[in-house]
Amino acid sequence: MDKLLVRGGRPLNGTIEISGAKNAALPEMCATLLTADAVKLTNVPRLHDVRTMRRLLENMGVAIETHGERGGMSFHAADPLTPEAPYELVKTMRASIFVLGSLVTRFKEAYVSLPGGCAIGSRPVDQHLKALEALGAVVTVEKGYVHAKVDGRLRGGRILFDVVTVGGTENAMMAATLAEGTTIIENAAREPEVVDLANMLKKMGANIEGAGTDRIVIEGVESLSGCEYSVCPDRIETGSYLAAAVVTGGRIRATHTDPKLLDAVLLKFLEMGALVSTGEDWIEVDMQGKRPRAVSFRTLPHPAFPTDMQAQFMAINAISEGTSTVNETIFENRFMHVPELNRMGANIEVDGHTAVVRGVSKLDGAPVMATDLRASMSLVLAALAAEGDTVIDRIYHIDRGYERVEEKLSLLGAKIRRISSRVNA
Repeated sequence: MDKLLVRGGRPLNGTIEISGAKNAALPEMCATLLTADAVKLTNVPRLHDVRTMRRLLENMGVAIETHGERGGMSFHAADPLTPEAPYELVKTMRASIFVLGSLVTRFKEAYVSLPGGCAIGSRPVDQHLKALEALGAVVTVEKGYVHAKVDGRLRGGRILFDVVTVGGTENAMMAATLAEGTTIIENAAREPEVVDLANMLKKMGANIEGAGTDRIVIEGVESLSGCEYSVCPDRIETGSYLAAAVVTGGRIRATHTDPKLLDAVLLKFLEMGALVSTGEDWIEVDMQGKRPRAVSFRTLPHPAFPTDMQAQFMAINAISEGTSTVNETIFENRFMHVPELNRMGANIEVDGHTAVVRGVSKLDGAPVMATDLRASMSLVLAALAAEGDTVIDRIYHIDRGYERVEEKLSLLGAKIRRISSRVNA
């Protein structure tokens, strides 16, 4: 099992190129199931979850090729396909549930194992299933599998989500594109990745209005066609690398990104004392060697502060001037990085969904363990700021969401390398 060895205590400076968004690429890969025509995606990040999704689609019979240009992949989901997602391919990745809507609406049946992934709470799929039932699908859950089927086409209907769910919104959108009649999704997620999927589906011939608001209207069509589409930039990767400038007192420019996707995060960087400048496709954060100021925040659905940046900002707050309060409202059990940060000398107390962070003047390198994707990045940031060496274990989590993390950070001046650890039987 690989680990990361980080020698901290130096400011990071330089320019870094941002990859395509994992959270956009995965549902967009599933959207290729909606047509028998070829679909080409570019700017697909080279990540473990993307490779897992590729294996899942190939197992169904989708022909997939990788191209040499920036993140290029082509998909051809021609008939016949096997509309099944077995446990062996689904168990490590929650995003595998995205195949459900596409399979049911096009092939009238789907047999999908309940998914796995990061250990950050239950993240139940019941909202996904209710959405399909609202469109006329018969859904049963038995022996760890979701079985969904419909006679004829799905029927347009009103879907009202009990809670805002990005994945549920995306699954419902894909299912509704080929449904008969009009579908209205209420309390829809507004995240940029939802908008990006809608834009791709529209390029395939779907009739979708309202993406980016809490009410999405979809007029079903008979069929969709192929297209070429570029995955949007990864706003969380962007925020994570810019956070490395803040936590180390450095200056980092992120390119191939979109400042409009990060308003809430950039405002917090400004509150911390950073200089923030932007262009059409770049963002620069400069701490000018200063120690950041502590900032309090609450995670909420987009466009508010994203839960996927909570752990990274807690790492910054750990070495900031002052005391901050962090409220996590999206996911349960998303403070698992706190004990690890405290091992490095942080002063963080957790009470339910609230963490109180009292900034310390320095962190010390220590052996720590990643518990989920974003927690692993918070440990990397803490290690970059800490004195001495930090060894981060279980970094397969970080490989799920950050492309070539040690290479990119090395380009910014970080002393970081991947080491292999072998356990002898």
